[in-house]
Amino acid sequence: MAGLKSLAKDTAIYGLSSIVGRFLNYLLVPLYTAVIPAASGGYGVVSNVYAYTALILVFLTFGMETGFFRFANKSDEDPQKVYANVLIFVGGLSLMFIVACLAFLHPIATLLEYPDHPDYIAMMALVVALDSFQCMPFAYLRYKKRPIKFAAIKLFSIIGNIGLNLFFLLLCPLLYAHAPGSVSWFYNPEYLVGYIFVSNLIISAVQMLFFIPELRGLRYRIEPELMKRMISYSFPILIFGLVGILNQTIDKMIYPFLFDDRHEGLVQLGIYSATSKVAMVMAMFTQAFRYAYEPFVFGKNKDADNKDMYSSAMKYFFIFSLLAFLAVMGYMDILKYMVASDYWEGLSVVAIVMGAEILKGVYFNLSFWYKLTDETRWGAYFSIIGCAVILGLNVWLVPTYGYVASAWASVAGYGTITLLSYIIGQKKYPVSYPLRSMAIYLLMAAVVYTLYQTVSIDNVWLRLCFRSVLLLAFVAYIVKRDLPLKSIPVINRFVKAGNGHTDIRRFVK
Repeated sequence: MAGLKSLAKDTAIYGLSSIVGRFLNYLLVPLYTAVIPAASGGYGVVSNVYAYTALILVFLTFGMETGFFRFANKSDEDPQKVYANVLIFVGGLSLMFIVACLAFLHPIATLLEYPDHPDYIAMMALVVALDSFQCMPFAYLRYKKRPIKFAAIKLFSIIGNIGLNLFFLLLCPLLYAHAPGSVSWFYNPEYLVGYIFVSNLIISAVQMLFFIPELRGLRYRIEPELMKRMISYSFPILIFGLVGILNQTIDKMIYPFLFDDRHEGLVQLGIYSATSKVAMVMAMFTQAFRYAYEPFVFGKNKDADNKDMYSSAMKYFFIFSLLAFLAVMGYMDILKYMVASDYWEGLSVVAIVMGAEILKGVYFNLSFWYKLTDETRWGAYFSIIGCAVILGLNVWLVPTYGYVASAWASVAGYGTITLLSYIIGQKKYPVSYPLRSMAIYLLMAAVVYTLYQTVSIDNVWLRLCFRSVLLLAFVAYIVKRDLPLKSIPVINRFVKAGNGHTDIRRFVK
């Protein structure tokens, strides 16, 4: 249980930066939807551009995050040399990307159908280059087990980005209306969407300063043999990473091209993207778990056999994913206010998007087998298949059914690759997962969700109380059956050492 305790602790800390940080960042969604009307398609522009940057970020990191953990944890490798070579490779690739984008800025802007705003493309090219390079120092902090600094930088950047957005989108318009001379020298009220990208660029540049200690004291020398092996290992990860991010963003990239009226496509994209943010609680949890799980897996691989540990990690991930799903759907009457009312028509996709996120998380948990066995090509195969399913269903169904089809396409894509990874993984690196226990939890969650939807209670507060009781019943079952209380930070201090039962006397002192 010591390993799971460490995993739970690190997940909790990373979750502070991921869950709390993303929650703060999602406070921008009400701001964006309030100042950018759905009918304008402006939020669709933001979603479209960020979809491209997400894809490019994966390309520029080149799978080197996972490659770094793999080689840094090998007993015959020098972690400092591995880290230095990773920085050289990713830094060089990012620099070449910036030069190429700036050299061909106008043709690229025209290709993406933003000929009037090449500045959007230039800013986001700089942002994605900086962010890709910074992924390596972030990975190094995870390797060195420094989740506090990791979380602090993430939270600072997010809070700073929120502050800049509030400044440009709320304060500046107010000052321009009442005291134009104070801001007119730098502020253009017509440049509304552009200031979202400006804010991101400023924060990415400032964030670089926090990594100076992680970039000093290294011997920046290319080790050709080491570099060759890392590239060989990481390239398949790059491929399935690219295809994997396409699974998440392909709908947002192609949406404007699936409609005869590009503006209508951007409007629907804006509604879909805004309401999908409500479902991203699941993505927060998945990311927090991943940050802790990846170094945990590769570190534990030094030990003899940890298949039971991997099995337990899968079970607990699945349990808490279902809990997150029920929490979001149970309090939708509150969470819907994250977006302006003219975006509410898209709330029907929230449950579907969360289902896709659960499948994606399960797939991530399954994926360690081809990473540990160095057969990363399988990840590329799975990702390509998943992308083909998602792309095909989007092109086929979106023109008829709109963004609901996009949500179901994601479920189909992730469901396919999860099943394939499990079947092949059981042959290559068999792990006895607690499928029966997981199926019981899935059935219980389905029953609770069905009661959410079928029991009609007109009064909002009574409806929320009813759903809270159901949610607490689900939590009680988890605690009774499977929750390792001693593995949970803070709570573990109230648990007797050795028996795992709660010492109630500590609560009544």
